[in-house]
Amino acid sequence: MKTKKQHSTFMTLEHWYSFKTKLVGEGILVGAIVGFVVVFFRFLLEKAGVYTLGIYSIVRENMNLFPLLMIGLVIVGLIIGLILKFEPMSSGSGIPQIEGQLMRKFEVSWWKVLLAKFAGGILAIGAGLSLGREGPSVQIGAAIGQGFGKIFKRTKIEEKFLITCGSSAGLAAAFNAPLAGLMFALEELHKHFSAKVLTSAMAAAIVADFISKHFFGMQPAFNLRNVLVLPQSYFVSIIILGIIIGAFGTIFNKVLIKSMKFYGKLKWIPVWARPIIPLLFAGVLGIVLPVVLGGGHNLIETLTHGSIGIKLLLIILLVKFFFTMISYGSGAPGGIFLPLLVLGALVGSLYGNFLHIAFNMDSTLISSFIILAMAGTFAAIIKAPLTGIILILEMTGGISHLLALALVSITALIASDLLKSAPIYETLLDRIINKTDTKSFEGDARTKILIEKAVVIASKVDGKLVKEVEWPAHSLLITIKRCEKEIIPNRETQILSGDLLIVLTDEFHAPDVISKLTKIAEESRFD
Repeated sequence: MKTKKQHSTFMTLEHWYSFKTKLVGEGILVGAIVGFVVVFFRFLLEKAGVYTLGIYSIVRENMNLFPLLMIGLVIVGLIIGLILKFEPMSSGSGIPQIEGQLMRKFEVSWWKVLLAKFAGGILAIGAGLSLGREGPSVQIGAAIGQGFGKIFKRTKIEEKFLITCGSSAGLAAAFNAPLAGLMFALEELHKHFSAKVLTSAMAAAIVADFISKHFFGMQPAFNLRNVLVLPQSYFVSIIILGIIIGAFGTIFNKVLIKSMKFYGKLKWIPVWARPIIPLLFAGVLGIVLPVVLGGGHNLIETLTHGSIGIKLLLIILLVKFFFTMISYGSGAPGGIFLPLLVLGALVGSLYGNFLHIAFNMDSTLISSFIILAMAGTFAAIIKAPLTGIILILEMTGGISHLLALALVSITALIASDLLKSAPIYETLLDRIINKTDTKSFEGDARTKILIEKAVVIASKVDGKLVKEVEWPAHSLLITIKRCEKEIIPNRETQILSGDLLIVLTDEFHAPDVISKLTKIAEESRFD
């Protein structure tokens, strides 16, 4: 007769090999729900942005109303602070929180995050803070995926896939970019290729994108079509741009962390009152330089039309940079995804204008450097070059820029690596984990789960036998998937790069097993 432990293990293995098709269907349902919610979120943000700019315009014409504006912003800041007090995990981008969930570093309440991120994001971004809608959209999608799993009592491993589906759908709906949403799930959230992630996340992203385009039209999120392709004679200029962007991305990451530390030193200001600070800056900037308010969606399209002079470009870049640091450092709900793209576009515009003035480059090519700099900035800051490339390709509506985008992205990535710049979301996740008030994941040792981890090229275990590897305690290697072949391992089985290790453990020990298994599969022999 089977014990409860044996029954749990048997059910886990049986479910693992039978739920791929079922997961696609659930991904479609999650994608549909996320699509409608994110569409509503985008709609409210657009309306809030229009009303905010209208208010600033009225105040600009009648400065006697300025004190009332600042009082109103203080009230909005207090409301945002109360929302953050209600659910601290709704602060910032939300993407590091999702990665922490997937790594089982902590638990979050899906419905509290959903409500707090939705309301807080509209207030913070709508009021003019330099934050993006993509972070909230991704976390809202993840919360919906998690809620779906909780409501229908799915297993923990299935819930993890549903969170990924929701995240992918959230990004797809936020930018009308389903392939970027899919690649984001593979490259940033899971950091390895998985057929189950691929099929389920793709289904979710496509459905969410379909719903988004039904309401917002078939056009890409940015009107960047008809941008000229750079001739090969400019590829040296692209490499130089990549180096510049790599250095810029390193500065961005370091200053962003310093801004968060600076807020942490302001002990006399309660955490819930910190969003007031950037909102007061927004009040002033809304009068003197309103173009830096919000994520910067319209600013990117303005740059591609070449209607801003170099001096004003430089001013906008500096102000937008520091306003983004002040906004995100406060902990207000909102992402850095869109602001970093805007900052990259500004750098690219300045670089293109320099080439135009110094080397008589055709001014119509400046727009090409703008989109290249956006992709390079994404690669340098987030360290997810494929996602950035695909995102820009979907924005421009073609693949003609692929070679140039790949060149600038890999150059920027290498430059930032040489400057010892860590991926920003991993750094932010470490800060969250190190907080003493973070609720740790408390799993049930009786509930079994399966963990997938791909062996990277040049891994220390590449070529080793199973018996030569020090496997994590409380875990069992049950399968090695090599291409489409599944190998039941024994002590003499050789591990090769590209293998997908499938390990059985329990919920209680999962965080430690995931951490050690990641080190085993990804630690390079050259480190």
